[in-house]
Amino acid sequence: MSLRIRLSRGGAKKRPFYRIVVAEGTSPRDGLFIERLGTYNPMLPKGHEARLVVKEDRIKHWMSVGAKPTDRVHKMLASIELVEKFEYRDQPKKSAPGRKRQEREEEAAIAAAAAAETAAAEAAAAAEAAAAEAAAAAEAAAAPAEEAPAAEAPAEEAEKSEG
Repeated sequence: MSLRIRLSRGGAKKRPFYRIVVAEGTSPRDGLFIERLGTYNPMLPKGHEARLVVKEDRIKHWMSVGAKPTDRVHKMLASIELVEKFEYRDQPKKSAPGRKRQEREEEAAIAAAAAAETAAAEAAAAAEAAAAEAAAAAEAAAAPAEEAPAAEAPAEEAEKSEG
């Protein structure tokens, strides 16, 4: 049988009031409980002395025999220094501020790097093509120009016919 120190809700609609109780772990939230250990009234301001009222000796007793507080009750008991504060167990924050934005920025950075790499590859290919064209043009300019024999032939024939 697992004992839990937890909140049991009471009060009217939109006017919550909680009892801090020790109950069996399988019993319903507002069902059977073993002992009432205090009260919590969230409607009162944070500094008000009646906001959280607990029987410290009984809480210590129940914790010594194995009752475990729920996370919310543990946080309340830590606020009055009845137990040590703790970080939540290996649970990632459900919605850390800016988490989605950070993920989008990382994806955008990866995409930008890939685009830059592609652009560099295309620029290198264009430079190679331009160099090949320049080499071909230089080769064509370096080759001796051939004279067109057909254009000279009629002039020679004209000279022969005159003389």
